[in-house]
Amino acid sequence: MGTESVVLGLSGGVDSAVAARLLLEAGYTVYGHWLDIGLGGREEAAAVAAALGIPFSAGDIRGELEREVMAPFQADYLAGRTPIPCARCNPAVKFPALFRRAEEVGAAFVATGHYARIRPGTDGAPTLCRGEQGNDQAYLLARLPRAWLGRLRFPLGDYAKPQVRQLARAFGLPVAEKPDSMEICFIPEGDYAAWLERRGPVPPPGDFVDRTGKVLGRHKGIHHYTIGQRRGLGVPAEHRLFVSEIRPGENTVVLSDGTDLMARAVWGEGWNPLAPLEGGEGVTLRLRHSKTETPARFLLTPDGPRAELLAPARAPTPGQLAVLYRGDTVLGSFWITGAARQDSP
Repeated sequence: MGTESVVLGLSGGVDSAVAARLLLEAGYTVYGHWLDIGLGGREEAAAVAAALGIPFSAGDIRGELEREVMAPFQADYLAGRTPIPCARCNPAVKFPALFRRAEEVGAAFVATGHYARIRPGTDGAPTLCRGEQGNDQAYLLARLPRAWLGRLRFPLGDYAKPQVRQLARAFGLPVAEKPDSMEICFIPEGDYAAWLERRGPVPPPGDFVDRTGKVLGRHKGIHHYTIGQRRGLGVPAEHRLFVSEIRPGENTVVLSDGTDLMARAVWGEGWNPLAPLEGGEGVTLRLRHSKTETPARFLLTPDGPRAELLAPARAPTPGQLAVLYRGDTVLGSFWITGAARQDSP
């Protein structure tokens, strides 16, 4: 690798610190770049850079984060959808900021501490793959344009998280024992409903109803609920209840026994191809950030991407991301807008 240079997103956490050390060992010249979202952390990132002896810089992304991620996150929840902000941030904010810094210093590559890999595809071009040890942060990278992949480096792709923690200790990194961060960086306390309420008007309380429209109780506001949720409903019943639909126009939340949550097809918008894929090809499909995958047949129709599920999937949710795989290779992704329930005509 010689003296190739790379700009690394340096968060001040364990993953990016170990990524920096691995890049140095691989022969790269590493530039650490911390992205400011207005919640502090610069000192920890700078301390990691100092410990590793790499140049350190900071970039303010608060404006882009608000426009491209936080405001859409708020709008989605108020409209009854369930957003996935990291998948929006990576292509619209985080990686563009790292590429800008790479242009400033003349670096050929950009790197992060994601657990993912870049491998040659069947057409010879770079493709995105899940991490070697079953880690799949590639799911959160599935909105990146394929044209970027050749300039990306993911040094943690061959490691499991416990191994990375061990490496941090062995390297003597100052963040070796730092706890892992929460999933949503701009809501560090983890209470997204409280965050929404602090930002402005939210939907008022309304009715829980069943499929026939019968009122079952009162909800706290539709922004408190997601499709498939069963905890925190506070509605007494003879059997477990689940959120099966959110109706923003009526300000109601539909509850059921969960038997109507299974879907046989999903469709959406914004198809992002990441590898060669034939229409009608059998794939596996991940419908949320979990380890569950569903066999499916993918179709790119005039109305947009659609996946016919070869086994029922539970609670596909508008606003979430559908990611297609062939083995470890990420084939592409689309935003879920709807699903055909198993019991529907």
